[in-house]
Amino acid sequence: MPRAILCILDSFGIGGAPDAAAYGDEGANTLGHIAEACAAGKGDRDGLRKGLLSLPNLDALGLGAAARLSTGTLPPGLSDSPKGGRWGVGREVSKGKDTPSGHWEMAGVPVPFEWGYFPQTYPTFPADLVEKFVAEAKLPGILGNKHASGTTIIAELGEESIRTGKPICYTSIDSVFQIAAHETHFGLGRLYEICEIAFKLTAPLMIGRVIARPFVGENASNFKRTGNRRDFAIPPPEPTLLDRAKEAGRQVFAIGKISDIYAGHGVTHKIKASGNMVLFDRTLEALDMAADGAFVMVNFVDFDSEFGHRRDVPGYAKALEDFDNRLPELFAKLRPGDLLVLTADHGNDPTWRGSDHTREQVPILVFSPALSAGAVGIRPTFADIGESIAHWLDLAPGGHGRSFL
Repeated sequence: MPRAILCILDSFGIGGAPDAAAYGDEGANTLGHIAEACAAGKGDRDGLRKGLLSLPNLDALGLGAAARLSTGTLPPGLSDSPKGGRWGVGREVSKGKDTPSGHWEMAGVPVPFEWGYFPQTYPTFPADLVEKFVAEAKLPGILGNKHASGTTIIAELGEESIRTGKPICYTSIDSVFQIAAHETHFGLGRLYEICEIAFKLTAPLMIGRVIARPFVGENASNFKRTGNRRDFAIPPPEPTLLDRAKEAGRQVFAIGKISDIYAGHGVTHKIKASGNMVLFDRTLEALDMAADGAFVMVNFVDFDSEFGHRRDVPGYAKALEDFDNRLPELFAKLRPGDLLVLTADHGNDPTWRGSDHTREQVPILVFSPALSAGAVGIRPTFADIGESIAHWLDLAPGGHGRSFL
């Protein structure tokens, strides 16, 4: 029985979303603008990388061809002559451009409702929410209370948080309530505890996630977020591909933040990891453990959190090249009937204004030793990805999307 591996390159959009203007993102193009910056020498960084964006393995699977199909333009350094597998473009129908929407939809469940968001004002959070949170969590107060980049606000307020015992609370344009606190001075268990309280209080506002953001270090010069992040998420409104696989008795490996995104639903093996290369290692290890019929799903978060949000073009380019360089290791782990799908959940153009996600289409790159090459076109919903995997694994179809295999 074949296995399936779904790799999400978090935020790796390829432009062209027809409704991008409604989100203020018309013209955003994560891949295209990174490639253009590299071609213009703006992707160079001493000791890091130089020259044209080089992604030979992704390109051979059809990345360049998918980018041209999405926007009509071929990014510099790529080709539109795939050498194997099937390729296409995914178009999201869910509302918003956040992580749960993209992930749930690619697992067969588009988001039918509007998420709640916090206004871009200061203070950001409703006074009654803060009051209830402080009281129920027995806190001396909170810091932050605004829209911010996580690394920036930790550098700004981390020392005060250690001194006062007040956690740092902030948000972004996404439907999130984020809480940062020091792993030892505040306590990791204590951070998770107050995040559970915040999740209960924000759920009626339809805030998609409360995210625990632990950090270490003793001052602003050496504060660093750790891999002990935890997302407390609203569960999907109906069974996803993960649920169907688990119900059928299959192993479901959720690597990185996948289990948190689906609120643990449908997961049989939760594997936590931090950093793209460590996540890649854990994926290879999961394949060594995965039995026939297993489903492996992994989110490579660094593209988004470390480089997209930070508007770091050279860093994003290098991360893509590092990922591409390791793909032959993944190909070597595939059994004759296995299916590998590479895609993304949204965009995060590092050349774009602001520091938030961008509404874009995403690449769909599919490979199996048992699959003939070809194009799958522009898919009208990410749910087609989930239905294609379900078809390959001989699982019952879901209520949304259709297989392209």
